[in-house]
Amino acid sequence: MRVAAIQHDIAWEDPKANFEALAPRIAGAAAAGARLIVLTEMYATGFSMRTDVTAEPIGGPAASFLVEQAQQHGAWIAGSVAERAAADRPHNTLVLAAPDGAVHRYRKIHPFTHAREHEHFAAGTEHVTVTVDDLRVTLFVCYDLRFADEFWATAAGTDVYVVPANWPDTRRVHWRTLLRARAIENQAYVIGVNRVGRGGKLTYVGDSMIVDPMGEILASAAGGEATLVCDVDARVVAATRDRFRFMQDRR
Repeated sequence: MRVAAIQHDIAWEDPKANFEALAPRIAGAAAAGARLIVLTEMYATGFSMRTDVTAEPIGGPAASFLVEQAQQHGAWIAGSVAERAAADRPHNTLVLAAPDGAVHRYRKIHPFTHAREHEHFAAGTEHVTVTVDDLRVTLFVCYDLRFADEFWATAAGTDVYVVPANWPDTRRVHWRTLLRARAIENQAYVIGVNRVGRGGKLTYVGDSMIVDPMGEILASAAGGEATLVCDVDARVVAATRDRFRFMQDRR
């Protein structure tokens, strides 16, 4: 299956501007044959803690944009959204929209306490794996990448991990290293999609990448906006795990 990672800048707290900027890029990825298209964390607003401004109800504008784009292009599209549910705080929710209009939601399990995200967003509690064509796709968001146990817990039923992020340039070595580590540890593809530009007081340089089950980088980009497109294959995951039977040795 062909996948695309859209590394993009984000207009701060301006969903309409981001929808307008991303629509043609999504169309381009779909025209290139991508069946799964991944945007960044908080793709419509940036990583703002002003949830009184940025958070929307379930099915709000940012989620609806993903659904509309998925239906229009006949592709699966993912992006993180600040979404209010029953909790006292909204969740940082990775919305995965299917071509038929169905929506899957993963709520970020690990709010980023270093930036006080936990004071503004509630923590999720459940893993989410979705079958996309013939691939088992497990959803995570940004800071979750640091917690190997979450990836281990879902590895047996995963071919591809999707990790959208707003990961700042000051810790770019961590981002690049952990993406490859999660792929190697779990013998699965990892699609890491990070933003570029300035957001709040932080600078982001992308370093988005698609990594194969052996940790080889299939596609990557840094610095500016870019769209990564490549093919991933569940048979490669199965063959890698069959050849190197490391996972069965976990205790």
